[in-house]
This record gives sequence, structure tokens and C-alpha cells, in this order.
Amino acid sequence: MHRKAVIKAAEALAADVPISQARWAGNLLFISGQVGVDPKTGKLIGGKIINQVNQIMNNLNSILTSAEMGWNHVVKTTIYLTDMKDYDAVNKSYAHFFENCENFPSRVCIQVAALPLGAKVEIEAVAIQ
Repeated sequence: MHRKAVIKAAEALAADVPISQARWAGNLLFISGQVGVDPKTGKLIGGKIINQVNQIMNNLNSILTSAEMGWNHVVKTTIYLTDMKDYDAVNKSYAHFFENCENFPSRVCIQVAALPLGAKVEIEAVAIQ
């Protein structure tokens, strides 16, 4: 199956920086880190961190869908938090998106000093076809 080397989902935020939303390398899809920006408004979602996580996961879902994939294809994620105190809240929202999958992907969660646009969380993913 021939596929585009780069994935660009209209329903996910198009970055203003020189990156691709996602890029194929063989049968692996590397999805760039997503912050909780609503692609319709271009604005970071405010309020509780769970709102940002839900938007991020919706953006990731749009990219996966554009690649004709779903959550079962995700094998690895990395979560960046500005405050590790948000770990439990992030887990609750994150787990919801994988609840119909046979297994959760492997994952790393780390605290960072800051994220783009003042986001509280950023998530990147690797999926396999």
C-alpha cells in the first residue's frame, strides 16, 4: 500500500513551526506533540487540564483517522506535564480514549519547565500499521 510520507489532518491544528503533524517511517507513524489547541479557533483550551487532554486526544484521533488508523494502532506515547500534580487527572482522561483497546500503549510521562502557548500538557504518539 502506497501512503503519503506526511499526514496532515484538517481537524487537527496545523503548526506554525517547521514540523509535520505526523510522518511515516516504514510501517510506523510518528505523530508530533500536540497541545490542547482547538483547530477551529487556533486557541489553547482553558480551564482544567482535563479540557486540554481531551482536546489533545481529539487532535491525535483526527491524525490517526487521516492515516486510516485508530487507538489500537498506538504503541507508544510520551506525555509532557508542566506540573506532575496533574498526573492523576491526565491519566483519567487519557485512559478513556484507550478503553476499547486490547492493551494500553507503552508510555513515558515527564515534567517539563514549560510548553508551547503556555499549555499544561503535550502528548506525542507512535502508531504501527
